[in-house]
Amino acid sequence: MSHGVDLGAAAAADGPAPAHPLLAPLDLLLARLNRLIMLAASVALIAASVILSYSVVTRYLFHMPTYWQDEASVFLLVGATFLSSAHVQSRRGHVAIEAITGLLPAGVNRMRLILVDLASFLFCAFFTWKSWALLHEAWVDGQVSSSTWAPPLWIPYAVMTIGMGLLTLQLFAQIAAGLARRAAR
Repeated sequence: MSHGVDLGAAAAADGPAPAHPLLAPLDLLLARLNRLIMLAASVALIAASVILSYSVVTRYLFHMPTYWQDEASVFLLVGATFLSSAHVQSRRGHVAIEAITGLLPAGVNRMRLILVDLASFLFCAFFTWKSWALLHEAWVDGQVSSSTWAPPLWIPYAVMTIGMGLLTLQLFAQIAAGLARRAAR
């Protein structure tokens, strides 16, 4: 397994950004949104590290109990992970198996990428749907975490839902672009 293995193959197989009039605005929107989300995710990672460091220092030096720091850090890390997944997918940076990539002809490899994107899209669409259900349930029932801090659970569920929704949309855009390029040939 390798990180970003399909990046070179995908760039060669997929070519430039989609020229289809319906796909180009979607690609532009996703690219701009992903850029903003990556900035927010970077800030969230820094905030999580500061919060955890503060927690360690206050527990060690001042023997103060910490009850919100771990959960806040987990929320930030989960948010950064889910929200940045569409950006990672746009660069084909998720883990991929490279054993057959180099052995396949370019046309078969393009079809393989579309089929993998389709399977991923179906899984992520299901995950997004279930995330919406969790978000709705947490909102309606007023669910909170079981810690003493007890933040509302709709917050992490909303971030998870948005992140998975963006990943599903990114996969849809990649599938549509691949099919549009295939039809143009």
